[in-house]
Amino acid sequence: MSQPTNSRAEARSDFARWIESERRLSPHTVDAYRRDLDQFECFTGGWLGVEDWGWEMVDRLAIRAWLGDLDACGRAPATISRKLSTIRVFLGFLHRTGQLADNPARLIGARAPRRKLPAFLSRDQVDELFEAMPEDHPMFLRDRAILELFYSSGLRLAELHGLDVVDVDLEVGTVRVVGKGRKERITPVGRQAAAAIRRYLEADRMAGTEQSGQCLFTSRTGGRLSRRQIQRIVGRCLAAATGGESMSPHALRHTFATHLLDEGADLLVVKELLGHSSLSTTRIYTHTSRERLLKTYRLAHPRAD
Repeated sequence: MSQPTNSRAEARSDFARWIESERRLSPHTVDAYRRDLDQFECFTGGWLGVEDWGWEMVDRLAIRAWLGDLDACGRAPATISRKLSTIRVFLGFLHRTGQLADNPARLIGARAPRRKLPAFLSRDQVDELFEAMPEDHPMFLRDRAILELFYSSGLRLAELHGLDVVDVDLEVGTVRVVGKGRKERITPVGRQAAAAIRRYLEADRMAGTEQSGQCLFTSRTGGRLSRRQIQRIVGRCLAAATGGESMSPHALRHTFATHLLDEGADLLVVKELLGHSSLSTTRIYTHTSRERLLKTYRLAHPRAD
């Protein structure tokens, strides 16, 4: 990749400062924006055929060519849509700050990704998950507390990963969560999850924990568990409960929402519990519950067929 000109680099630096300070995006999202812009800048330089180019040279044709290249490389529609969103936000920022006369990405649409119904566990699988977990070692207590909290409160992986001990109020039964856009919310913690966390905290903590700060879930060395470590713990336990099916921690978040809606919880309440900014994001769970209702009806009603 050719080195960006000063004007290109300065524009990206301005944009990075803006999304970090004004939009208050998480470091993970900021890094995703950076990678998308790296890819777009690399492609555009080659497509234009010049090394010393500026953002004012980017037009709809260049953007569409990049999207076509991503599609030819087998990128998923959802990935292409997200990358286009990054470019649209970036060029829109340059337009608003007077660095571009227009935003060429403004009217470009990506192929709409087909929304897949989220994977989730049945009630029996949830029972099997927790019944099969041993509790004869502090690490097993930790793993159970992680799984209980995911299912009890519907947290995202990044939210659970960032929790400190002070964020959890076991007496009241709540957890303070920093979600997307660094928005804080208070989420209930169920009785069984609170008990699992209490047992974990009261047990002999792993060596070095006392010196590791206030992170809630720690590794053998006493430091905060990484996201990858949490993924491995949850994936291993879910595979055991589902007969080997590969699932991510997000499956427990999906299970949380689906089971609430199955029991008649209000969609707006579930939206707030999940920390969604838009109700349309939460509605995908109603599709899951509706399919279950239809399946039950077709199996049980004598004149369904």
